[in-house]
Amino acid sequence: MNRRHFLSLSALTAAGFPACNSQPPDPNAPVRFGHFPNITHVQALVAHHLSRIGKGWYESRLGVPVEWFTYNAGPSATEAIFSGSLDVTYIGPSPVLNAYAKSRGADIRILAGAANGGSSILVRSPSNIRTIADFKGKKIATPQFGNTQDVQMRALLTENGFKITQTGGDAMILPTQNADLLSLFQQGGIDAAWAPEPFASVLELEGGAVNFKEDRDTNVTMLVSSVAFLKNRPGPARKLAAAHRELTEWIKANSAEAREMLVAELKELTTKEPKAAVVEMALARVILTNDLSRPSLEKMVLGAKNAGFISEFPPLDELLSHSHP
Repeated sequence: MNRRHFLSLSALTAAGFPACNSQPPDPNAPVRFGHFPNITHVQALVAHHLSRIGKGWYESRLGVPVEWFTYNAGPSATEAIFSGSLDVTYIGPSPVLNAYAKSRGADIRILAGAANGGSSILVRSPSNIRTIADFKGKKIATPQFGNTQDVQMRALLTENGFKITQTGGDAMILPTQNADLLSLFQQGGIDAAWAPEPFASVLELEGGAVNFKEDRDTNVTMLVSSVAFLKNRPGPARKLAAAHRELTEWIKANSAEAREMLVAELKELTTKEPKAAVVEMALARVILTNDLSRPSLEKMVLGAKNAGFISEFPPLDELLSHSHP
């Protein structure tokens, strides 16, 4: 699996100042693409697989090589954007909004939507969680501190009167690798999880979990870019969103072939082929779309504020300034 790990942001970067490189950009350098091994990243899985077998979708349309990097969740990918180690990535909204706020609107832009929905809150039957109030005192897994599902979970509990801190409070939210969720459910190590697909479907079909809440409305995946890439490499940057939109439409029109590629790529990245029933359930919950919902993003901003992730937030206009068809 092609995977890189990055150090935490330096104090300078965290304050909103990107790492600088005085060297002029190489027009033939690879475009560095990020994504997660999630079914909510359908376009990335298909494109990564095409790159792997020498039929690169983005390579043929951008005219330069592409390098792929995978992450468990969004905050790691935005750190890579900030550090200059990544040019573009498929990612969920919360880390993007947090990065946009931290950089005071300077360093990141949304290019297009990719998928809606595709995540659920799953609960263990023995935990006896029937209402939101029942989450009190429970252990709840999310993919990474500050990722989309993590912020959504914290906001949901906060809005319902819970006191939630980074280390505990009325319920304990535990950042957890998605691949570890099933064993933790089976061992009783956690009571619930807000998980993206296919991990939500795995918990239902293989872990006996109960779907407490399915999210079908959130812009769960979008394509974003560093501002540096847009400025320094205008040629590939101009073609990028169009290539992504074309890929989305190709997948919709060739669903069976795309599904085979998606499954093959997940097997490569996770060393385990997902079961057919899991793929079927997961794909039914993911709505492919190139569109962005500003109300969905505004709701996410409000949730991040309520959960204490951001206080001041720049207007969304600059973040969306490159997202037109």
